[in-house]
Amino acid sequence: MPEITMPKLSDTMTEGTLLRWCKKIGDKIEVGDILAEVETDKATMEMEAFEEGTLADIFVEEGGKVLVGAALGVILGDGEKLGERKAAAPAAPVPETSVSRPAVSSGRPLTPRARAAAARAGGGVAAPDVRVKSSPLARKIAASRGIRLENIKGTGPGGRVIAFDVENAPVGSRVSAPLATATPVATILPTPIAGMPETKIPLSGMRRVIAERLLASKTQIPHFYLSIEINAAPMMAFRKELNEANAEKGVKITFNDIALSAVARAAMLKPKVNAAFAGDSIVQYGSVNLSVAIAVEDGLVTPVIRDAQTLSLVQISAAVKDLATRARDKKLKPEEYAGGTITVSNLGSYGIEQFCAIVNPPQAAILAIGAIIKKPVVNGDEIEIGHRMSITISGDHRVVDGAVAAEYMGALRKILEAPALLLL
Repeated sequence: MPEITMPKLSDTMTEGTLLRWCKKIGDKIEVGDILAEVETDKATMEMEAFEEGTLADIFVEEGGKVLVGAALGVILGDGEKLGERKAAAPAAPVPETSVSRPAVSSGRPLTPRARAAAARAGGGVAAPDVRVKSSPLARKIAASRGIRLENIKGTGPGGRVIAFDVENAPVGSRVSAPLATATPVATILPTPIAGMPETKIPLSGMRRVIAERLLASKTQIPHFYLSIEINAAPMMAFRKELNEANAEKGVKITFNDIALSAVARAAMLKPKVNAAFAGDSIVQYGSVNLSVAIAVEDGLVTPVIRDAQTLSLVQISAAVKDLATRARDKKLKPEEYAGGTITVSNLGSYGIEQFCAIVNPPQAAILAIGAIIKKPVVNGDEIEIGHRMSITISGDHRVVDGAVAAEYMGALRKILEAPALLLL
C-alpha cells in the first residue's frame, strides 16, 4: 500500500502547498499519471505517480501546506485493502546517530485521516520523522561545512553516512545545501496604531524561504562592496547597431543581455569570483552558471543560464527571456534554478541608479546593475554630457578579497566599454 508523499522539488524546499488534486478517490492510477499540482517556494509543479493501483484515500485537502516527506494519500494495489500494510523488517534502533525533522507542518489543519496517518507512521500522535543514519564524526563535519546529510548517500553499514561520505560529497551536493540556520533573533512586532487600517498578509512559501536564506546570508557571510561607474556610451552604440543590423531577424538585444554576457566573460578571465565557500576549502568553478534575479509576484527567483560564457548574445537574450516568462508563470523545473555560480541583479529598468545586493549563498559574489544615467562628466579639461552606469559587486570575504574583486570589476569595465569583445 504505497503512500503518496510530498516530494522535495527544490534544494530549498521544506514544505509545499497542495494546490489541486488531479485525481479523486476511487480513480485508477497508472505510472506517470499526474496526481496533483504542488506549489513550492519557487514554482508550481505537477506530481507524478510512481505506483499503479487505485487512489484509496486523500489525507490533505486542497490548499493544505505539508512538509517534505509527509503523507498526502494512499494508493492500493490489486487485492489490497485500506489499512493493510506489508510486514516490514524490524528497524534497527538509531538513537543518537540520526538526524530527524518533523514531516508534517503546522499551518492549515490537516484532515482527521492525515492526523491518523501521521500517528500510524510515527507510532503516536506526533508527526513521523525522516531519519538519516550517520556517525558522530560525519555529523560534525557536515555541520561545519553546511552540508545536509539527506543529500549524501551513505556507504557505511546499512547505508549509514560516515565521515568518508561527507568528505567526498559531490560538489553539487555540497554547495547546493542551504546555509545552517541563522542564530535566532527576536522579532520586533509592530504596535497596532489606533484608527489606522491594516492588512495582515500571511507569508507565502517563497517569501518565507527568502526571509530565512537572506537573513542567514547577511548574518553569516562577511559582505563587502565595491562600486564602479562605467562609460555606457559604447554599449549604447553597440546595441543600436546590433539591433538595426538584425531587425529583419526579429533580434532585439537589451542592455541586460549585454551586461549578463559581460559578467560571464569577465568571470572566466578572473575565476576567483566564480567560486563558493565549502567549510575547509573553496570551490572554484571552471564554467559560469549565471543566476539571474527575476522579480515575480511573491518575491524573486534566480533561474540559471548554464555555461553562459560559451553563449552568444542572441543565445543569452533568448535564454533569459524564456526563463523570465516561465518564472512568472511558475513553470520552471527544479534543475533550472539550481547550481548557479554567480548572480546578477539588474534594477536599471526601475530607474535605480545604484544599489547593493545580498550574496546569494553558497555563491561568493553578486553583481548589482543600475540604470544608465545622463550626467555631466569630465573629459580632460572639459565638461561634457555623458552616459554612465553604476555596477556594485557584493562579495563573500571568506572567498574573495578586495583586490580580487577590484581586478574582476576592472575586467568587467573593459568589456562593457568595448562591447565588440563579446563578439569574439
